[in-house]
Amino acid sequence: MKTKTPSSTTANERSRQVEDICLRLLARREHSRRELLDKLALRGFERDEVNPVIDALTEQNWQNDERYAECYVRDRIGKGYGPIRIAYELQQRGISDTDLDAQAEEQGGWLNLALDVYAGKYGDEKSLPPNEWAKRSRFLQQRGFSGETIKQVFAELKIKLCSRVYPKGIKA
Repeated sequence: MKTKTPSSTTANERSRQVEDICLRLLARREHSRRELLDKLALRGFERDEVNPVIDALTEQNWQNDERYAECYVRDRIGKGYGPIRIAYELQQRGISDTDLDAQAEEQGGWLNLALDVYAGKYGDEKSLPPNEWAKRSRFLQQRGFSGETIKQVFAELKIKLCSRVYPKGIKA
């Protein structure tokens, strides 16, 4: 009859703890593999004891980076973020290859999303001074939209730069 050694029992117990933590985290929302590794590292677990557990959860389809990426992209598009920012955020979470354009097309495309974000923030002024034009461009850029998409937004809304108005007595 084989008896358990204390070291194998503690290893099994630690493995079970890792699995319980992972399942609790995954029950709340999807997590990427890197997120799980980082959260478990913060709790004092070593990567070599965590990796086999996450591999098993991946095989059982409890953890799936592709599914995580789809949920994450859908959520960020819904909040009005563009492809550059979403791709950066996914990269920070350990996801590198995702087809953002396909999901954006389901929502109407990046241009329509940028138009919605712009309309939600600003009115329908058709003539802007240069500093306001730059401010609005920066807003869309910080949201993760490309320069080309921003140009298309201004063209679509027929927004033009107005000449700078100087107070009386001041000349340019």
